[in-house]
Amino acid sequence: MVERAPVLDAVCHAILLVGVACVCVPLYLAFVAGSLTIGEVQQVPLPWLPGDQFVQNLRTAWTQANFGRLFLNSFIVALGITVGKIAVSLLSAFAITYFRFRFRMTAFWLIFVSLMLPIEVRISPTYESVANAALPVQWLVETLHLSQVWNAVTGHSIDIQLSWNMVDTYPGLILPLIASASATFLFRQFFLTVPDELCEAARIDGASPMHFFWTILLPLSRSNIAALAIILFLYGWNQYLWPLLFTTDKDMATAVIGLKHLIPRSDSQPAWNVAMSAALLTMLPPILVVVALQRSFVKGLVDSSK
Repeated sequence: MVERAPVLDAVCHAILLVGVACVCVPLYLAFVAGSLTIGEVQQVPLPWLPGDQFVQNLRTAWTQANFGRLFLNSFIVALGITVGKIAVSLLSAFAITYFRFRFRMTAFWLIFVSLMLPIEVRISPTYESVANAALPVQWLVETLHLSQVWNAVTGHSIDIQLSWNMVDTYPGLILPLIASASATFLFRQFFLTVPDELCEAARIDGASPMHFFWTILLPLSRSNIAALAIILFLYGWNQYLWPLLFTTDKDMATAVIGLKHLIPRSDSQPAWNVAMSAALLTMLPPILVVVALQRSFVKGLVDSSK
């Protein structure tokens, strides 16, 4: 039973208002700065009322940063990371939960421990691997001395050098980020709540493991997939370090990288109004995704907590 407590209600509302202010005031100031001219945006203090240059600043930011191309790159990368993470996590959680094989729990804990190795920690080996994805095959060729074997068999000498450079490509931006220990753990926890009778009934009906996965587990996981997809899309859209290190072609950069290039430097024009407009533009797609899938997001979070 919950008793009415006016003082407690007032404190709760005050905390909520402080939280709303912490989120909304910076966004409002960014909107105000993005609607002013260069001269007005440098005034101290900053005006609290918006100006009339918002559309013009948006147009300038879109043109200067080439956001048409960069938004397309960000969308492809974010969508690829989302789909890849969910697919890999679903299959790995399915294998760990429903199959009995040696070192099953060892594999699970190795996946779980990888939570402590984000991309920022393993950036150097990841870059080396993606810069030449054929390194394992090259190592195998050198270990087996295939060049010498070919020379002994045919009498002709060859030098085998394998190279697969994925720099400035979409696979190079997506593949190193599609493994997710958090998603694997969440799906495993959900699969553990599915009654064993369902699996037994599917087995009696002659369903194969993958048929059970496609026809029963995936429909049951729809809410969790939707909630996780939103989180993973935001993760992919907001990636900064990996695209910054991995792209040398301006046409392969992402929207966040384009926003960084619009931030004024010490030797450039202080166009903070254009930078703030670009920041609002960059935030718009994630906000639209969250608003469009809000119901699924809440339902997925509630179902996963049961």
